[in-house]
Amino acid sequence: MLTVISGARVLTLDEKDTEYAQADIVIRNGKIEAIGPGVMKSVAAENPRIVDAAGQLAMPGLVNGHFHSPGNFMKGAIANWPLELFMLYEVPPLMDQVVSPRFAYVRTMLGAMEMLKQGVTSVHDDCFFVPIVTDDEVDNVMQAYADAGMRATVTLDQPNVPEHQKFPFLSDLLPEALRGRMENAPLMSDTELLAHYDRFIETWHGRADGRLRCAVSCSAPQRVTPEYFTALGRIARELDIPYNMHILETRLQRVLGQQKYGKSLVRYAHDMGVLNEQAMVIHAIWIDEEDMRLLENSGCSVAHNPVSNLKIGSGVMPFRRLRDAGINICIGNDEASTDDGINLWTVAKIAGLVHNVADPAFDNWPLPFEILTSLTTGGARAMRLPQPTGRLTPGWQADIILLDLNSFAFTPLNDLKRQLVYCENGSSVRTTIVGGRIVMENGRLLTVDEEALKSEARSLAGEFAEYMARCKSAADELEPYYRQMYFKAVQTPVEMNRWAGPMTP
Repeated sequence: MLTVISGARVLTLDEKDTEYAQADIVIRNGKIEAIGPGVMKSVAAENPRIVDAAGQLAMPGLVNGHFHSPGNFMKGAIANWPLELFMLYEVPPLMDQVVSPRFAYVRTMLGAMEMLKQGVTSVHDDCFFVPIVTDDEVDNVMQAYADAGMRATVTLDQPNVPEHQKFPFLSDLLPEALRGRMENAPLMSDTELLAHYDRFIETWHGRADGRLRCAVSCSAPQRVTPEYFTALGRIARELDIPYNMHILETRLQRVLGQQKYGKSLVRYAHDMGVLNEQAMVIHAIWIDEEDMRLLENSGCSVAHNPVSNLKIGSGVMPFRRLRDAGINICIGNDEASTDDGINLWTVAKIAGLVHNVADPAFDNWPLPFEILTSLTTGGARAMRLPQPTGRLTPGWQADIILLDLNSFAFTPLNDLKRQLVYCENGSSVRTTIVGGRIVMENGRLLTVDEEALKSEARSLAGEFAEYMARCKSAADELEPYYRQMYFKAVQTPVEMNRWAGPMTP
C-alpha cells in the first residue's frame, strides 16, 4: 500500500537532527520510502492515499521503553510507598487468585488504546502474572496488542523463589508460621517456566506482520533461581531478544547485594554471564562506579522510569553519567500503578526536569534532543527490533505520529523540541501510524471500538475490586515485617546516595 503524508512540518530525529519546515513522506509497504519537499510528485501517478498534514508536525512515534500492562487497572489504587511495601500490596506473595482471560484482554487493551491515542507506537511490556503464568492469560495479552495494531515486545516476568529470599533481613524478621506459608506459596519450577517460554515464543514471536515479538525476563536477579537466570540468558543470546532485569532500583537492593552476594547486583549479573547487549537493565539507580563501567562495557540498554522512581521514592538515576558513557537509555512509564497514569509525555517532562535538582552543574542537565531520542530510537534499540524504527528516514519503519501545531502546547511556537518535552501532554496527537497502517485518525481509533472497551473495563470494576481486596488481605499481615525490613535496610550503610534527602535548617 502506498501512502503519502503531505505538507507536514517534519522532525526526523535522525543522526543529523534534520528538520523540514514543510515536506512530504512517502510510505510504501510499511516503510518510509522517501522524505523531503515535493517528493509526493514522484509517486503521484500511482494514486497514493494522501494524508493532508498541513499545519501539523510529523515525527517518529514514541516508544514506551518499560511497561507492566498488568497494572493498567491500578491508576490511583496503591498509596505512595517504597517499592518493597508497594509490591507487597500489588503482587502479595500469599496471593492465590488468577484473573480471567477476558479481564487480561481488556486490561491490556485499555493501556494499548491510551498509548496509541497519545502517539506511542511501540511498547516493551514486562508482563507479570499472579500467582502463576497461564497460557490463557498470555494469549489474551498478546491478542490485545495484535488487535490494537501497536508494536509490542512482551515478556513473561515471573519470579520463582520464595519471597523471603528476595530481600535482606526478612527471613529473620518473619514469624516461623508466615515464613512457612511463603515457602509453600505457588511457585513455578525452572522447567515449567522454560516450557511456557517455548510455547510463548513458538506461538507469538514475529506474529502480526512482525509487530509482536517475545523477550525474556527474570523480573530481577534475586527473584529467580541461578539456573533459570542463566537459562533465560541463553535464550536471549540465541534469539537476539531483550532480557529484562530490574537491577538496583532501590537502596534496599543495594543492601541485598552486599548481604546475599557480597557484590552489587550488576556485578552478579555480569559474573553470571547475562550482562550483555541483549540485557535491558531497568532503573539502575543505586549503581556505583564499577557498576557503570560494567554497564558501559556490556552494550546493554538502561530503562529510565522517573515518574515511577518519584512515586515510590526509589531515587534519581544518574542519567548524565550513563548517557556520557555511551549507554543506550530508553524512557518508560513503568506501570499505571507506579505512575498513576499511562502518559509517556508526562514521563518525558519529568525526565527533562528531575535531574536539574540532582546536579548543580547545569551543563549536565538533559537536553530536549536527548529526551526525545530516548523516547524513540533509545526505546527501539532496547527492543532489538529487526527492522529499525524511531527515526523518519528512508528504509525505516513508518511508525509516525502527527501533532496539531495549532494546539495550546505550540501556541506560540518558540522552540519545537523544548515544547515537545515540556509543554506537550499528548492532546495534540491527531494521527498515529504503525508500520504504515493508520491506527488512529483525527483522534479516533480505527482498529478497535474504544467506547465499547472502556464500557467493558468499567463493568469489570467488580472483578478488579475483589482482586485488590484479596491483595490487601494477603498483604496486611505481612506489612509490619516489611516495614521493619525497610527501615533496617535504611540504617545499613552504603557508599552512595541517590535521594534528594531531608532539608536542613
